[in-house]
Amino acid sequence: MSDVLAAPWRVRGSYFEACNCDAICPCRSVHRRPSGPSTYGVCFGSLSWHILDGHAGTIDLRDLKVVISLRYHDEVQPSTKWEVICYVDERANDEQLAAVADIFLGRAGGTVVRQYGRAIGEVHDVKRARISVEHVQPRKRIDVVGFLRVEAEAPASEAGDVQCGIPGYDHPGTELFGEVLRSEDEPFEWAIVGKRNASFASDFDYSSD
Repeated sequence: MSDVLAAPWRVRGSYFEACNCDAICPCRSVHRRPSGPSTYGVCFGSLSWHILDGHAGTIDLRDLKVVISLRYHDEVQPSTKWEVICYVDERANDEQLAAVADIFLGRAGGTVVRQYGRAIGEVHDVKRARISVEHVQPRKRIDVVGFLRVEAEAPASEAGDVQCGIPGYDHPGTELFGEVLRSEDEPFEWAIVGKRNASFASDFDYSSD
């Protein structure tokens, strides 16, 4: 059993994601109305978290970044489980990498399992990467060097109008129009540029409780 599975943990910070759906993504809730299936029956994209404050037992997780690339199919019912690749900040040591992977892939239970962890099926890889994110400035960005890039800027909703189950419906945010959604890491290879696809920015607060 890893340390993070055996000890209390908590991570909180900023969140940004983008997928190939049309904005506002149908899987989100607007003014707390129920969500629905993806726009095209196949959803793919990237989720990113910047841990501004966090720990797993005695392991310090502050300022680490994590990105999950995913794909699933809901043109069939029930929807397929997510296929994912998890990228962890290259600055993480071995203990930190294991803790971050366990938390954000749902292996450590807690908030993540309740909100999205049960949807994760096949984990293709967990790898260190050079990650930079911009969650605060008007232009949101994810850059996993050599693997993927995401950009969005123009708002597609008023702040607080949209909720997403991944950061939590109690953490409303802002829908954005995506400008770039690109992945070049097998088996996840896609490129959407200038389509004004769905993107979303908020904050998050996950714990082992």
